[in-house]
Amino acid sequence: MIDPTNPVVVLCAEGMAAEGTPAEARCLFERAWAARRDDYDAAVAAHFLARHQPSAADTLHWNALAVRHAEAVPGGRAAGLLASLYLNLGDAQASVGDVGAAAAAVQRAANHLAALPPGGYREFVALGIHRLAERVGAASDVDAAT
Repeated sequence: MIDPTNPVVVLCAEGMAAEGTPAEARCLFERAWAARRDDYDAAVAAHFLARHQPSAADTLHWNALAVRHAEAVPGGRAAGLLASLYLNLGDAQASVGDVGAAAAAVQRAANHLAALPPGGYREFVALGIHRLAERVGAASDVDAAT
């Protein structure tokens, strides 16, 4: 899964801890982006940078970048990230009014849900997928995947 000694992961964890101070968190996420070594690192850092953008278009850019890098990770190493990344991409697409793309992202997120181990985090992501599906009027197989 996620290597807690990876410098990008360490910076992102520090950024999450600092999210009460958005400027500090964003600075840590930007440092994580600068420290990326491969597509996996880039996917993780872009995911967190997306959370601290000034506009919906910028949020969409970073979420799309996170997905693109995660999809490029070889050997299934990023499989556990994809359901959440597609969920965030779909939410960003819906926020800029691209409901069709958001509906497609809902299905992709649902398709990757099985890569998450059963438990609270998987249920949390499944709930997000379900809510986004309702928001954009999309069918999803999320109930079958949980």
